[in-house]
Amino acid sequence: MMIYVFIINSLIIAIAVVIHYECLYRLSLYIPKMKIKHRLRMVFCVFGAFIAHVVEVWLFALAYYWMHKSEGWGKLTGNFDGSLMDSGYFSFTVYSTVGFGDIEPIGSIRFLTGIESLIGLILITWSASFLYLQMQKEWTD
Repeated sequence: MMIYVFIINSLIIAIAVVIHYECLYRLSLYIPKMKIKHRLRMVFCVFGAFIAHVVEVWLFALAYYWMHKSEGWGKLTGNFDGSLMDSGYFSFTVYSTVGFGDIEPIGSIRFLTGIESLIGLILITWSASFLYLQMQKEWTD
C-alpha cells in the first residue's frame, strides 16, 4: 500500500509543479507585452499567480475527495461531511499551512496533507519571488 501512496503523492506534486511553472512562465511572457499601466500589469500578475494556487489547491482537494471516498486510503474526520467543498476547504487550510484543525486526516491520507503543506510553502514562495522580480522589472522600466 505504501508504494501506491508514494506514487499518488508524487504524481499530484508533479502536476502541481507543472501547473505552477506553466502559469508563471506564461505570465512572464505575456506581462511585458501588455499595453497597460505597470500597476495594472502587476495586478494581472498577482491575479495569475493566485489562480495558479487555486487550481493547485483544488487538485489536492480532488485527491482528498477521492481518497476519502475510496477504501484503504484513510478518512477525513471531524467537521467534515464528505463533500467536495469540505475537501476544498481542508485543502486550502493545508496548502496555506493555516491548519485550523477542525478536520483531521486518519490513515494514509495523512501523508498527502504533510506533502501538500510542504509543496504549498514552496509554491507560495516561488510566487513571491516571481512577483518580486516582476515588480523590480516594472519599477526600473
